[in-house]
Formats: sequence, C-alpha cells, structure tokens
Amino acid sequence: MNLTAKTRNRLHLQDRVVTSRFSSLLTTHSALFTSSSPLFPRNPLFPASGTATGSFKGLRAKSKILAAACLLASVPGGSHAEDVRSRAQRSPQEVATALAAHYGHSMKEVAYIPALAMIGRLDIAAWSADASVLPEVERIAAGATTPPGQLSGSAMAGHLIYARLGQVERVSAALGMALDAAGQPVKSLPNSGQMSDSVFMDCPLLAAAARLKGDPRYLVACRNHYEFMRTMCLRSDGIYRHSPLCEAAWGRGNGFPALGLALVLRELQPGTPDHAFYQKELQAHLRALLPHQDKDGLWHQVIDHPESYAEFSATCMIGFAIHQGLREGWLDRATFGPAADRAWEAIKLRIALDGERVEGVCTGTGAQKTLEDYFKRTAIFGRDDRGGAMALLLAVERAAAK
Repeated sequence: MNLTAKTRNRLHLQDRVVTSRFSSLLTTHSALFTSSSPLFPRNPLFPASGTATGSFKGLRAKSKILAAACLLASVPGGSHAEDVRSRAQRSPQEVATALAAHYGHSMKEVAYIPALAMIGRLDIAAWSADASVLPEVERIAAGATTPPGQLSGSAMAGHLIYARLGQVERVSAALGMALDAAGQPVKSLPNSGQMSDSVFMDCPLLAAAARLKGDPRYLVACRNHYEFMRTMCLRSDGIYRHSPLCEAAWGRGNGFPALGLALVLRELQPGTPDHAFYQKELQAHLRALLPHQDKDGLWHQVIDHPESYAEFSATCMIGFAIHQGLREGWLDRATFGPAADRAWEAIKLRIALDGERVEGVCTGTGAQKTLEDYFKRTAIFGRDDRGGAMALLLAVERAAAK
C-alpha cells in the first residue's frame, strides 16, 4: 500500500520545518556525522569533508536528518559532541545501571512493562551482588493488583515477574484461560486481540508455567497459541503483519514475536523437539528481519518502509533476541554478529547519560486499519517506561554476551 498524497505532503512539510529549525545545529555539529566519524561510520548524509551539504533527496534521507537533529537537540546544554561521545563510550553494564536507576521501581497493576524492567534489575543485582534489589522487587510484585476478569495480554505477560521469582501460585492464577473445561489445552488464548504482540504476551508465560508446574499441557497450549498467531499474522516474506486489518509490518509488532520466541526458548530444555521447533522459528524470523536493519543499526516504525522513522523499542527487542541467540549458540555469528553490534551501538546513542531519556519510541499502539495509520503514530523523545524497559533488557543481554 502506498502512502496517500496527503500524508506524504504532511511528512514533507514536517521535514521542511525540522530541517529549518535545526539547520544551524546540524551545520555546527556535522563533523559527528561524516562518513569517517567513528560514531556514525556509515552515515550517507554528510560527505567525508564534514560539511552539511547536499540535496537530501527523498523521505528516507530527510527522516535521518530529523533523527540527527533530535539527537543533538536532546542534549540539555553543554557540548553536544561531548555528550554523544560519552554515550558511545559507555559499557553495557554502565548503560544498564543507568536505566535501572529510573525504571522498574513500581507496578501498581500487573503489566508487562514494569515486570520486564524489574527482571532487568534482578539481572543487574546478580552482577553487583546488591542484596537490596530482590526484596524490593518482591515487595513491589506482592503489592501489584491483578485486573479482574479475563487478563489482557499485558497483564498475562506481567506475570513473568512472578515466574522469575518462582511464585507458582501467582503464575497459576493467570493461567485459567489456557485450559478448557475438560482440562485440555486450548487451541488459542482469547486475549490475543488478533495482534502479533500475543506471541510475547502469552507464549513465554505458558512455557514458564510448564517448567514451574511440571505440567506439559501448558507447553501444548503454548505451541497451539503460537501456531494460531503465526497463521494469522506471519506474512509470506517471514515478517509479521501487526494484525489481519492490514498488511503493515509494524516495528514493535515484529519486536514482540522476536522477544517472545527468545523468552520461550529460555524455558525449554535444549535438544528437545520443542526447543528445536522454536529455535527454527526464531532463526527464520530474525533472518527475514536482517535486510531491513538500516545502516545505522536500527529497525523502523514499519519494518519494510525505510521512509518511516527509526524506532527505538523494536530495535531493542529484535536486538535482544539476536544477542541471546548468539550467546546461546542458536544463531550464526558471521551472519548475525554484525547486526547485533550495530543495533547496540545505535541504541546506546539514543539513551541519555543518566539513563532516563530514550529517543524514538513509538507510543502505545493497537491494531491499525491502514499503513498510513502506523506512519502517524507518535515517536516519544523523553522518559518512557516501555522504551526504558526494552533498553534495559538489551543492555543486560549485551553485558552477558560480553
């Protein structure tokens, strides 16, 4: 589907306003974006001489100008060049620790975003031998309320924190919809919303329940639900449409399946048929995503539309899955190693030094009716719990890989 003339004109107008607003800023700091810069070694916007010249034809080039301007404009005073260099020089442990200072410290109602951030904090505590984190996370998790009625995908995935803490009763309480009245695994869970998000929202908890409870029915339910979602949302080119409403391959709508498959594999015994199945599925999905990573290391708001904006959270999720796959030996390093490195370098440049601000996170997004609707979704530059949690997962996994 092509963008309507109205949307294309709107994007061009937005680009002209942004380019005008930041033109002096870009000229002043264009040396950071030369083809020879160690921070952006493959950026095609600026010539090797370091001057911001050229026609910048096309929406794709203009979206990169916008990203560069936002990155530079985000620095609160001081030297932009020094800030960007400081961001680039950080270790994964330093980035993870900075993020953990801001994210994963509250969860009033069980939901996946704070749950993932708390899981990241627990991983960091293991490095640092910080005995205070576990009781704090246990206190936060104990105080969180479970929404009444059928659990949403977010609430279901939020119970991953209880799986991590080994709290079988809390996990069991979330699994009522996984078995039918006769106690048999359902063919699919009713909370999917017919969105590819559900590969993450439901499948990892089902796999965790099978391990924690020693009950293979939950692994059957996991496989049933995954195959249902794959049939509904996986396109013939190996990437996911977000929902059957349209063919748009939303960025986070592909990050969710990548993250979900990686987390399912964590729960399975290597060498088993189930592990082999999900490993093959993850390999195929990530292989389909590789050609859509841009030269800066990012995946975009619409995966196969590079003129859409570079999107932070999808890159974190896909990057996490690739890093874990490399560390566990599920992926070929020669094929996927460079993509992992580029994703990490791009993401850490988009995390503020204090760990609170993240840059380029698509706002919460349900199933949209058209490709154009995904292009219109707001990108958040600032504090964002979702972006912070996903970045924390990636930073922790990058540290483990190193």
